[in-house]
This record gives sequence, C-alpha cells and structure tokens, in this order.
Amino acid sequence: MKIAILSRNRKLYSTARLVEAAEERGHEAMVLDVLRCYMDIASSKPEVHLNGESLENFDAIIPRIGASVTFYGTAVLRQFEMMGAFPLNESVAITRSRDKLRSLQLLSRKGIGLPNTGYAHDPGDIQDLIKMVGGAPLVIKLLEGTQGIGVVLAETRKAAESVIEAFMGLNANILIQEYIEEAGGADIRCLVIGDRVVAAMKRQAQPGEFRSNLHRGGSASLIKITPAERTTAVKAAKIMGLHVAGVDVLRSKRGPLVMEVNSSPGLRGIEEATGKDIASMIIEFIEKNAKPNKTRTRGRG
Repeated sequence: MKIAILSRNRKLYSTARLVEAAEERGHEAMVLDVLRCYMDIASSKPEVHLNGESLENFDAIIPRIGASVTFYGTAVLRQFEMMGAFPLNESVAITRSRDKLRSLQLLSRKGIGLPNTGYAHDPGDIQDLIKMVGGAPLVIKLLEGTQGIGVVLAETRKAAESVIEAFMGLNANILIQEYIEEAGGADIRCLVIGDRVVAAMKRQAQPGEFRSNLHRGGSASLIKITPAERTTAVKAAKIMGLHVAGVDVLRSKRGPLVMEVNSSPGLRGIEEATGKDIASMIIEFIEKNAKPNKTRTRGRG
C-alpha cells in the first residue's frame, strides 16, 4: 500500500514510528508537511499538490494534524478523501473532536460520564456558573488550549471569579468544570483503535501540579482499566467518529468521566509505558479497513 502521513515534522516520535511500522510491513510511507500542500478544488478532478507536483494514488492517509493547524490540515485531508484515499481519522471527526465544547455536548447527549461543565458569555452569569459546577475548587479551560496550556485550577470562589472575569475581559472562550479531587491529579489515557482499547496508561501529575500531561512533567505508568472504563473509552471514540483516539478518563466516585477525546494521540508515552507496538497496530488496522472512497461521514457535520 501507499500511505501518506500528514505531519509537520518527520522526526517526531509518532511520525517516525508510523513510517517505521509501515515500511516493516511492506508498505510505502511518505511524510507530507500539511502546510506545504495546496489544493486544486475542481469538480472534475480534485488534486493535492506539493512542490509543483500532484500527489496521487495514496491508498490511505494518516493525519497527524496539530491543533494550531486544524482548519488548514483538515481541508487538505478532506481533499484527499474526495480523491478516494482512506483516512485513518476522517476530517469531519477530527474537526468535531477539536471543538471542546461541541465534543462535550455530543458526549453528553449520548450519556457519557463527564465532569460537570458550564459555559457562559456574560460576566453577570459568573456566580451561577460557579454554583452550577459545584463551587470551588474548579477548573477553568480555554477552549483553544492544548497539552494543558490555558488550564487553571481556581481553589477558591474569589480566585475563580477573578480568573473567569479576566478571561472574559479578553474575549476568550472558556469552559468551567468541576474539580475531581478523588482523581488525585491523575488520569487514564486509553488508546482506542477501531472498536477496542489496545493500551492504557496512568498519567500522574508531578507534586504541586494538577495537570497530568506528559508535556508538563507528568509521569506515565501501566495500569489495568475496568470494564466500565474500557466501554466508556470505546463509546466516546465512536461518538466522535474516530478510528484511532486517545480518550482521557478520570476515575471518580460516580464512575469514569471523560475529559477529552484526542484525534492525534502521541505514541511515545503509551508505547514506553505499556511496551506495546501501537504503531504497527495502527498500520494493521489500515490494512484491514482501507478501501477506496470509504469516507463514512462525508457531507455530515
């Protein structure tokens, strides 16, 4: 098979591992800088070009699109979908999962456990918003934030009011969420491929920090998840429409709560924590499922 990996940097661990796994299984893998690709949007023959040449005849596309380039990256991916290539994750699903508010609304509608979450525009609603999520301490999140950036823990009501007012004063879109104290600064990253969790790791925040992201100094370790956590992770990925996803789950007194569904989960932490060859599992999934013009969510938001 001829596989394209949409990535800004071929030296990134996840990108390099996917290339390695694809080539080991006898496929041709090409890394394409998504921002250097440009499109000929024509009804007769849509094309993607790079460095003056047309990119054609890819059997599958693996999108590793960073959050900062979601709009352009999904446009390029959509163009490849129009050309008949099989997307590991479809453009519609990626766009859906990158919108934190929309993704939480979709998960809520399907009965997935979530931290109590509030969203408002007017500063006059702050008092009721704080009450809605159970009061302080609470977590304030920028909708556009990634890797723990733009996430604040407000330990008192006064602190929460000040931070929310500051964000609103900057016209920033924010979510207010309850703080799950019993999670102890830890969450579980479930790696979903297809209809099963193939690996899971516990991410623990360093002392004095509540964000467990590995980019922020959190540690990763192997963990055994419960049947409820496994079912929740698979269902959350399916609701987003993602074939491959990193589903972040908190352990709470009322069961597993989904924090986020990531459409481009990093492979280093979970491969090192579990010893599993996730990259090869992803390529194997493509081998079993890649067929021309198999984009399922085409035309649906």
